[in-house]
Amino acid sequence: MGSDGTISIQVNGEHRRVTAGLTLAGLAAELGLDPAKVAVERNLEVVPRSTLGDVRVEDGDELEIVHFVGGGQDDDTWTVAGRTFRSRLIVGTGKYKDFAENAAAVEASGAEIVTVAVRRVNIADPNAPMLTDYIDPKKITYLPNTAGCFTADEAIRTLRLAREAGGWDLVKLEVLGEAKTLYPDMRETLRATEVLANEGFKPMVYCVDDPIAAKQLEDAGAVAVMPLGAPIGSGLGIQNRVTIRLIVEGAKVPVLVDAGVGTASDAAVAMELGCDGVLMNTAIAEAKQPIMMARAMKAAVEAGRLSYLAGRMGQRRYADPSSPLAGLI
Repeated sequence: MGSDGTISIQVNGEHRRVTAGLTLAGLAAELGLDPAKVAVERNLEVVPRSTLGDVRVEDGDELEIVHFVGGGQDDDTWTVAGRTFRSRLIVGTGKYKDFAENAAAVEASGAEIVTVAVRRVNIADPNAPMLTDYIDPKKITYLPNTAGCFTADEAIRTLRLAREAGGWDLVKLEVLGEAKTLYPDMRETLRATEVLANEGFKPMVYCVDDPIAAKQLEDAGAVAVMPLGAPIGSGLGIQNRVTIRLIVEGAKVPVLVDAGVGTASDAAVAMELGCDGVLMNTAIAEAKQPIMMARAMKAAVEAGRLSYLAGRMGQRRYADPSSPLAGLI
């Protein structure tokens, strides 16, 4: 024991000096940990959690303190408008055969955010099932969107009602130009972004695959830009890799591919381009087995993200043998 009343111990491989007589529970609390949520090994022997308040740390103890974390890259999160998420997959809530299938797909996808359309209440049958009966907004973040809006005024009005209904300020803005392609009207989109941002909304904005337009939206107050990979619901996959990559390189806010994903490989490509996430609806909802496709999309987004972080090999015009040619028989 030191002259200052402390002893020397080792915690998770790090040497520390702590007050003599401190219990294991007290040590956990001193480290900012909840004793009820950790396990402690002392000198290679597991200490029962029920006794952490009784067992005292002794000079020279070697301690391992562990807790449960999510699998995979625990620290690979992304943040939008000050909110942090682990899943980089956002899924929609349309086109499913019923709410139960929708909820099962969301669970299989691992998504933490779902987009929801704002529609009139069915006053003819006020007891009809509602999405909130199946997907709990306290557990899954609802992202109200302006699907079906063709003017800035329509979109602004819709999101004002959404905020009044649920208190949401993180929203998805899309203002469509015409019904055939469902491409965004960027002039109206930019105007709506400015108005909503000034009113305290945090708009994640659907846009064309144009780096200049993406920057303008960011300057107008968009908290994320969401370029389309291909027309909404087309399933054509990422048609514009170069421009999406340029948007990623120039953006200071999250970039998510929104629309066009048809299968798991499309989601992986979006992530390999460096996007922060992918939003999809039809690719899962219209699959022959939506729940299975939701699992596939989850794995694809994770794989694409890992591939991007790992850094792909350089591309070459000619072959390069994996095994050395020197010393051949």
